[in-house]
Amino acid sequence: MGKILAVTACPVGIAHTYMASENLQKAGEALGVDIKVETQGSIGVENRLTDQEIAEADGIIIAADKEVSKERFAGKKLIVTGVQEGIRQPEKLIKRMMDGDAPVYKPELAAANNTAKGQRKENPIYRHLMNGVSYMVPFIVVGGLLIALALTIGGEQTPGGIVIPEASIWKQVESLGAASFMFMIPILAGFIAVSIADRPGLVPGMIGGYIAANGSFYGSEAGAGFIGGIIAGFLAGYVALAIKKIKVPKSVQPVMPIIFIPIISSVIVGLLFIYLIGAPVAAMFEALTLWLASMQGGSSIVLALILGAMIAIDMGGPFNKVAFLFGSAMIAEGNYSIMGPVAVAICIPPLGLGLATFMNKRKFSATEREAGKASFTMGFFGITEGAIPFAAQDPLRVIPSIVTGSMVGSVIAMMAGVGGRVAHGGPIVALLGAVNNVLMFFVAAIIGVLVTAFMVTALKKEVDPVPKAADAGNDASRETRKTRVPIGERNNTINSKPAEGQMNQLTDITQLSLIDIDVAGATRDEVIQSLINKLNDADVLSSTDVFHAAIMKREEESSTGLGMNIAIPHGKSAAVKRPAIALGIHRSGVNWHSPDGSDAKLIFMIAVPEEAAGNAHLKILQMLSRKLMDEAFREQLFNVTSNKQAYELLETIH
Repeated sequence: MGKILAVTACPVGIAHTYMASENLQKAGEALGVDIKVETQGSIGVENRLTDQEIAEADGIIIAADKEVSKERFAGKKLIVTGVQEGIRQPEKLIKRMMDGDAPVYKPELAAANNTAKGQRKENPIYRHLMNGVSYMVPFIVVGGLLIALALTIGGEQTPGGIVIPEASIWKQVESLGAASFMFMIPILAGFIAVSIADRPGLVPGMIGGYIAANGSFYGSEAGAGFIGGIIAGFLAGYVALAIKKIKVPKSVQPVMPIIFIPIISSVIVGLLFIYLIGAPVAAMFEALTLWLASMQGGSSIVLALILGAMIAIDMGGPFNKVAFLFGSAMIAEGNYSIMGPVAVAICIPPLGLGLATFMNKRKFSATEREAGKASFTMGFFGITEGAIPFAAQDPLRVIPSIVTGSMVGSVIAMMAGVGGRVAHGGPIVALLGAVNNVLMFFVAAIIGVLVTAFMVTALKKEVDPVPKAADAGNDASRETRKTRVPIGERNNTINSKPAEGQMNQLTDITQLSLIDIDVAGATRDEVIQSLINKLNDADVLSSTDVFHAAIMKREEESSTGLGMNIAIPHGKSAAVKRPAIALGIHRSGVNWHSPDGSDAKLIFMIAVPEEAAGNAHLKILQMLSRKLMDEAFREQLFNVTSNKQAYELLETIH
């Protein structure tokens, strides 16, 4: 495989986009594939793919939950999937491309390609909606934070609340924030239409969105809100698309997208909204607002429970966005009681999981503990996506914990009358003075965070348990690895299981007793059995037969002989107690059916537990492959005269 290109994008462009990009690049490096990833995030396109790179690429992967233009990839093998697949299964996507399991993209057959064998069928309604949301969110964030800043610095306390003096410059800053909010619904509608009909849908979509937001067009004080904006966007998009399909003379075709399609579709959408759609939707929205405003006691608690659950359940996905947009729309109606609980719920998943990694480190891998530090920052700024790395690793324990914490925080905020005056969440909005009842905002958030942290630590199992006291003196354990006990003083058994994230160098999972500089056996199968016996003697295996079957099954799929006199047989099995690696040096070499025909002289056998196979397996292969490409290193290793010399060389693999 020469080179694979990828594009990652998510509706908000803050977290998912870059997580998918990082994981695809890591997976590409682990699999030995040259991969370049273009990110379409909140600050625009970064690492843009050039025309030359596309022309030279063997295939393209699009991992996105928003519309990504595919025209430039015409004639190339293309996989289109969701951004979550890029985060959770990057290796699978790259292997599919390497195996040729991807259709060639042909614009005229795009719909058929999207349902090709093994490819995720995209939901067009969701994709179009998320495209609109991705462009709308920056206007919400900018508007909300500008208003919060103006209220904090320029506001004055009055019996009626915080008021900014009319003559103050901060009144102008507040006006800028309000102007940003004015664009919210037209932008939403406009880019929904663009996703459906491309550029010709922009004008009718934005005009329809503007009409939806201004009830004066159809005799309503409230307007049709974001629901009306969504309807206008889809209506404009499909009307423009229908007009695009009308056959016209060639002389007219060049001006169709810039004159006739926008004009005709704008008139159709505008008149339909003014005379048929606007008033009923506005009436429904107004009734909903009145109903929410009248909620007292138990009914408001039920609403808070629902909002909290929706915010946490998919951490930035469609449920989260619906709850967030609902709270945002209520601000425009003067109802701050909805956004308050939402603003609290937004920050609880990342802050709660970050706290949990400090409360009980043994229940989180080193990678998760690093993610915990980042999740604090993301939670502070109201980015729920900070919880995604944890949920991806352990969804059955993490998701119930964050949902419960967000529900608790949301209910407390609702009962305490916490109101959100800007469409954003997290402690940042409270510190900027953009919430009513700041004290109870923090009380609600802290209690929700504690509920999540205690619940997830109670549910999760230990990743790296503390060794039993009876074994403490006999194991080359965690403390041994940290203090680098001299080789000659190390015991020849392993009694501690290194966590995946703690495998910083190869010798974390090997030792003198697992090295044989004159491994026995005249054939591949005999050498394999000798190394399995080494692993068994070191108490790495619970069953040699089961592990032997796993090793041979892998050899049947394709030889693990890499060439250059190297073989790396490996097995993933429940019979493996802990990750370990054995080295055998065969002086005369054995036939391992390597692609270059060379006999295997340096044989590394990798044993990985089934439940930890993914990351551990790839990381060990990474460690080995990087160092074994060095011919001088291979020569040094082959010529060692003792296990100790071999071990010292292996210490350099990290």
